[in-house]
Amino acid sequence: MHSFPGILLAALLVGACHRHDAAAPPAATPPAVAVQLTAASLQSYQATEDVVGTVRSKQRAVIEAKVSGRLLQYLVAPGQPVQSGELLAELDVQESRARREQAKAVLDQAQRDLARQQQLILTNATSKQEFEAAAARAKVAAAGLSEADTMLGYARVTAPFDGVITRKLADVGDLAMPGKPLMELEAPRVLRFETDLPESLLDRIKLGDTLAVTVPALPAPVPATVSEISPVADAVSRTFLVKLDLPAAAGLRPGQFGRVAVPVAATELLLVPRQALLKRGQMEAVFVVRDHRASLRLVKTGKVLADKLEILSGLEPGDAIVTSEASQLTDGQPVTPQP
Repeated sequence: MHSFPGILLAALLVGACHRHDAAAPPAATPPAVAVQLTAASLQSYQATEDVVGTVRSKQRAVIEAKVSGRLLQYLVAPGQPVQSGELLAELDVQESRARREQAKAVLDQAQRDLARQQQLILTNATSKQEFEAAAARAKVAAAGLSEADTMLGYARVTAPFDGVITRKLADVGDLAMPGKPLMELEAPRVLRFETDLPESLLDRIKLGDTLAVTVPALPAPVPATVSEISPVADAVSRTFLVKLDLPAAAGLRPGQFGRVAVPVAATELLLVPRQALLKRGQMEAVFVVRDHRASLRLVKTGKVLADKLEILSGLEPGDAIVTSEASQLTDGQPVTPQP
């Protein structure tokens, strides 16, 4: 059981403490800070939908043999640059060589017959019909030799344009024939972006439109021009093949993955400068100035557009937002707007 003097002493001590607290001076008001302000504003924005696609060479070819034969030489490898007319592979075409020799022999005989008829026609020892027939046989034989030379030339597979070998599809000893690919060749300097566009987005673009293409290897999106739109949908995917010409850019290579932004609708977004945003853990906030005082306001952000942020909630159009010295401010601190 507590004694009366002890209770009285405790009461006096509590009273003294309360008197001491009441006498403490009020906290000092933080000094005013000069800041720059920007009004949150509604701005028009073209909403887009990203569609994936692939960077490809505008000029590419699948190289095949025009005649049948075993591969004697395969002179290139994937990644190797080649020049137009450069020898890529050579076939063993003994039959074509034999036909060429045969055509050469026929031409030689036809030319000798024609020369004899020319001598005879001068002395009227032959008829005009026989002379014309000999001349016709010589022309047919010459055409046959030209055809044999052409077929024999097909034994040498050459590059149709300057480019880079991208795939090797045969090797020495394989049987080459028309319709069987030997290799793939692409010109890497002229590129385009190919994408399969859904039917719902087809009416959003037209030939000549400029769309933004994003490739992860590039620091920023690049403008691409719509150059081809397939008029027929793929029967399986129900999409339309669209091709866009790409500008020359360091880092672009055939086969890269990318996205093209297709415009879908125009809307308005509430935007503020990116430097106005403060992050406190998982929370996002900005300072709003009213009556020359900074008030911390929690916000929810959306899209990032270059140097601006979309504000989904927490602000109203016209709110004065602090865009400088925001990290140095405290809630309720006086501020002085800078011009």
